Amino acid sequence: MPAPDQIIPAAGSIAAILPAAGSGQRFGAASNKLFAELAGKPLWFHAASRLAGSKSVGRVVLVVSQADESVFKNRYAAMVEQLGVELVLGGSERTDSVQAGLDHLTDDSLVEWVAIHDAARPLIRPSDMAAVFVAAQRTGAAILATPVPGTVKRGRLGNGGSRTVDRRELWLALTPQVFRIGLLRQAYQKHNGRPATDDAQLVERMGHEVTLVQGSADNLKITYPEDLSVAEAILATQLYQSK
Repeated sequence: MPAPDQIIPAAGSIAAILPAAGSGQRFGAASNKLFAELAGKPLWFHAASRLAGSKSVGRVVLVVSQADESVFKNRYAAMVEQLGVELVLGGSERTDSVQAGLDHLTDDSLVEWVAIHDAARPLIRPSDMAAVFVAAQRTGAAILATPVPGTVKRGRLGNGGSRTVDRRELWLALTPQVFRIGLLRQAYQKHNGRPATDDAQLVERMGHEVTLVQGSADNLKITYPEDLSVAEAILATQLYQSK
């Protein structure tokens, strides 16, 4: 029998919120970058299907922009239905979209945990998901992260002078970021519009520690068109390893 701290959250007790309302300007496409295809499926579908594939995840909420809502309801209607994805309108900022997702879950007493996952991360490994779910159940807040791999310098370009930063305690934050739903709601109530780069930062501001769980570096976020080629290679490797 597994130890208590190794038991994943109960079936259906996690709701996954995938913010998908961003413009993705750095991707350089006329439409949402999440519509770009990886192995014949749009990026958002890969991300959503991996979350939906976990027994602990009972609901998958995709937060979209008003401009893209009709695309999801028409072009991708069959995929949305296949995964049981719930479409919610988001806002201009990522925090607005996560808040919209939380509001959508207000009346569901079965949801104990919420997992925030970038819809542009299509390659999350099931083993990493399970690990961060277990950690969040133990501590109330946990995120996937990967060690900073190279030498880190602090300085200004073209301004002369730099110094090397000790990277032994430096990590790159990944997603999913998983929280007890009441804790994340409280963090958002105290947000007050202050800039935040991720949801973990809002929780940290309340003085609640966020557990780091080492995740795979191949949990790539698609930002630029060339990232798709890398993602294709990673996906092929993952499929081969799963055989």
